Amino acid sequence: MGQRVKLGQRLQEKGLIDEDQIEQALEYQKKSSEKIRIGEVLCKFGFVEEKDILKCLGEQYDVPVADLARIKPQSEAVEAVPMDTAKMHNIMPLRLRNSRLTVAISDLDLNTIDNLQFVLNREIKPVLSLPDDIEEAIERYYGREESTVDTMLQEFTESEVSFAELTAEEEEEGEEEDENDVAIIRLVNLVIEEAVRARASDIHVEPLSKRLRIRYRIDGVCSEVESPPKRLQNAMTARLKLMSGMDLAEKRRPQDGRIILKCGGRPIDLRVSNIPCTDGESVVMRILDKESVRVQLTELGFHEDDLSRFQNIISQPNGIFLVTGPTGSGKTTTLYSALNALNRPDTKILTAEDPVEYQISGINQTQVDMSIGRSFPRILRAMLRQAPEIILVGEIRDKDTAEIAMRAALTGHLVFSTLHTNDAPTAIPRLIDLGIKPFMVASSVVASMAQRLVRQICKSCKEPYEYPENYYRAVGLSAEEAETMTFYHGAGCSDCNGTGYRGRKGIFELMEMTQEIRDMAFGGAQAGELRAKARSEGMVTLMEDGLRKAQSGMTTLEEVIRVAGSIDDIN
Repeated sequence: MGQRVKLGQRLQEKGLIDEDQIEQALEYQKKSSEKIRIGEVLCKFGFVEEKDILKCLGEQYDVPVADLARIKPQSEAVEAVPMDTAKMHNIMPLRLRNSRLTVAISDLDLNTIDNLQFVLNREIKPVLSLPDDIEEAIERYYGREESTVDTMLQEFTESEVSFAELTAEEEEEGEEEDENDVAIIRLVNLVIEEAVRARASDIHVEPLSKRLRIRYRIDGVCSEVESPPKRLQNAMTARLKLMSGMDLAEKRRPQDGRIILKCGGRPIDLRVSNIPCTDGESVVMRILDKESVRVQLTELGFHEDDLSRFQNIISQPNGIFLVTGPTGSGKTTTLYSALNALNRPDTKILTAEDPVEYQISGINQTQVDMSIGRSFPRILRAMLRQAPEIILVGEIRDKDTAEIAMRAALTGHLVFSTLHTNDAPTAIPRLIDLGIKPFMVASSVVASMAQRLVRQICKSCKEPYEYPENYYRAVGLSAEEAETMTFYHGAGCSDCNGTGYRGRKGIFELMEMTQEIRDMAFGGAQAGELRAKARSEGMVTLMEDGLRKAQSGMTTLEEVIRVAGSIDDIN
């Protein structure tokens, strides 16, 4: 604990944090079920940047801090450390002089340093660098592993013996895997690793009539990648079912499973869904990366006006805040970011989710399990006896869940939840359609927000672009207005794999419940009437928010029309 206090004191002496922030971090650290360093907590809360922590650690332990962007490692040093060792410990060898090896390391863990000295049989001199910088340096100076999906597929020639499907009996008997089985294991692992490297959110393994298709969903759009021959279909499916804990013998019913593995030094959780189809079994793996829910509110893509309003809404002492949108529109990330911002030692937060996609330290999360009667309504009733300040309900699907959530909001709790509606105003009549009395909806809802995700223009190939006139009409601009504005697109480069896009951000439609809108909701007003009133009070629609982000150069008009309009608008 002494060392942690010293780090906090050093940061305080530099004016980077104050006493209250240290106390909050220490309190969170004590209550956390995970082993977490004080520096990690300070960064998690946004009190200080990672580079400032690194600099203070260097001063505290008298270890130099290295900027890897300005250092070219010696080839002798790189050759002295195998790539597997560098990746496993996330280190970058820099200098080799006699038997002393200088390595960049992100964490001054004495066990790791002792381990390296034993494995490499050299004296290790550590220097500190940011973990992301080390990963980039390893990629740059070692390159990718020689074995990729493409090279693996070249090994499977037509003359090779077909792969037999693994059976449950073989697994139970523990028979040794032959060379074919080992090759399938390597291939499946590489498919997953390349998907993670490509920033994919989903992997689709799809049986077609004459071939097996593999697609990665990157930035919300599916793209086909090099796929194995059809004859490997059963073996790949069996391997994925085995990894995810499914019943290998069951081929008639859909199954769900889970795979947990490490990729690039960080834990990756895959939720696996298997469904029987005409030409075989279709497998979809959703990649859940814990880093994706550590997004700060400022990184979600809010316009500064909407961000201020959003922060004010989630600071309310009670009421219900609804986020709406289709599956894959970023609702979970937005709500988790809000919870992270509110996650303090003095605040009790409970969640009811189906399923719990990401675990957040310091928050009590409960998963719905209908097989034992653990439904949303039942969990919510139990939650209210736990005296929480904040409750997250994964989704409002029925009257019982909606009614309990509304009552919780009216009895002093701040409730977050999601609804499947296309826009923000429709959330109000949707709740009434579920059977909630209008007076309860009008009294409990503080705001509703619709959102979508648009792809960001790749910064490496971004350039001004003039769209055809029908694109301007589709977003409500006249030719004269368009002439006064500059729009952009991505020309396509190696950084974005020729797509012109890299990463995604949100566009939002935020409707706050003013007194007049509450009165209209109480009177049973329809979505169109609520929308007209909200717009007259300053609500920015999804299309309008998308347009101002296209103007700022964050995204393209095509993206805005794709997610907030209709393709028919440009025809």
